[in-house]
Amino acid sequence: MNINKYFSITLITLMTMTFAYAEKPVAISKSDGPYSLEIGVSVDVGGQKIMRNQNNKNTVNPAFAKTSRPCPPFCIQPMELRPGVETIGEQEIIHYAVMMSKGQKMPDGSEIMIIDSRTPDWTAKGMIPGAVNLPWTLLSERKGADPISIAEIMTEQFGAKEQNGLFYFDTAKTLVLYCNGMWCGQSPNNIKSLLKYGYPADKIKWYRGGMQNWEILGFNTVK
Repeated sequence: MNINKYFSITLITLMTMTFAYAEKPVAISKSDGPYSLEIGVSVDVGGQKIMRNQNNKNTVNPAFAKTSRPCPPFCIQPMELRPGVETIGEQEIIHYAVMMSKGQKMPDGSEIMIIDSRTPDWTAKGMIPGAVNLPWTLLSERKGADPISIAEIMTEQFGAKEQNGLFYFDTAKTLVLYCNGMWCGQSPNNIKSLLKYGYPADKIKWYRGGMQNWEILGFNTVK
C-alpha cells in the first residue's frame, strides 16, 4: 500500500473520530433522573440558560484548576456544615433554580432564593444563572456589618419579620447558598451568620461544590 495513501486514510479516520466525539451532546443528566422535567442540553432559568459546554475536549477554567490552596484559610469544608443544613449537588441547585424561575414554592410555602456568597472580585468572573450576590461580609459583624443593615437584609431580601428586636421566619425564603468550592469559607460564613441570627436550618441549602465543581462539569456562568 502506498505509504502516503496509508497516512492520508489514517489521518482522515482520526479526524472523523475526533469530530464525531466532539459532536456528542453533553446533557445535564439522563432523562430518567430525579429531575426529568429539567433535563436537557440547556435549562431555562428566568430567561437565563443553564447549559454544559458542548466541546468534549473542553478543559476546566484555570481559575479553578488549583488543587493545593494554603490552609488556613482555604481548608476543606465538611460535608455536613451544621445540623439541619442540607448539602446539595448540581442537580439539586438546578432544580431549585428552575422552581424559583417558575415562581414555585417549597412544601412549607416559602419562596426560593439562590445566593452567591462571594465578594465582588470573585463574582465578576461569573455566577450561576439565577443567583444573586450577597457577599458574606454583609452579614458579618466582625467585618463591619451593623445590626440595622443586617436586619434590612433579613426582612427586605429574605422575607423574615422583625418585631421588638426579634426575627420571625415563618414567611422567610428558603436560601440556597454557594461560593467557590469545597475549600471556600464564604458561603459557610454566610450560613453560620444566618444560624446565629436564628434562621431555621431547614430553610438553608448548601451547594458545597460551588463554582469549582460547577466549572469542572462544564456548566456556563453569567456576569
